[in-house]
Amino acid sequence: MCLQDKGLVSHPEGRRRQQRVVAQMMWLMDHIFKYTNFGIVSLIHGDFFIRQGKSHRDQQLLLLKKHLENNYRSRDRKWIVLFPEGGFLRKRRETSQAFAKKNNLPFLTHVTLPRIGATNVILSALVARQENGSPAGGDAKELESKSKGLQWIIDTTIAYPKAEPIDIQTWILGYRRPTVTHVHYRTFPIRDVPGRRRLLIWLYQRFIEKRKLLIAFYEQGRKEAVSREMTLSNMWIFLIQSFAFLSGYMWYSLIQYFYHCLF
Repeated sequence: MCLQDKGLVSHPEGRRRQQRVVAQMMWLMDHIFKYTNFGIVSLIHGDFFIRQGKSHRDQQLLLLKKHLENNYRSRDRKWIVLFPEGGFLRKRRETSQAFAKKNNLPFLTHVTLPRIGATNVILSALVARQENGSPAGGDAKELESKSKGLQWIIDTTIAYPKAEPIDIQTWILGYRRPTVTHVHYRTFPIRDVPGRRRLLIWLYQRFIEKRKLLIAFYEQGRKEAVSREMTLSNMWIFLIQSFAFLSGYMWYSLIQYFYHCLF
């Protein structure tokens, strides 16, 4: 799920903005990625690493709120990428299904039930409050100079051939045959997203719709929208992979050096 701070635009303005998207994007990811070769880059970029588990939940949400207040607007971020499921499908599916059975919720297979914590913190911190139809506080000139807050939610669903997701090992080693990955997305104006009390129900409904979408795709081969093919540049992929291998080797060498120094 991607939350955007500006209005959606189309070609040709959209293409010019695409060049700035990566620089203006903030990611929320599992804390384990902090210790990988791109962890330092993400820290410098201002991304947030969140720790999973009930024992860390409240503390992590407070840290996320503080991180957004200190980094999102000051770094001119316009996008924030969030995974409401809170983890990998293969790791969370069994727990999610047990929770659904206990609470009389839909039984999901291709997706898991979303968590509301981080989503609620982001919307509370980055959506402009409304009073009588206008953003709260400040005069008109001051408001014009400030960001209007998040304006769109882009809900993204990824479908893989035969329902076999591409894992990290495949990304790095490329041992699977080339496959076509399908990305389905919908946009929701932030004004249509309910407040805190009904937000969880709204999120559950989106993931129930994802389940129906994926079942139709995997079992019937039916697509719910018009497809548009996108082919990545081979040169771009080569450069990205080369950088990944180089940085991975440097990270391994660094860890090995400190290991020998300490032991």
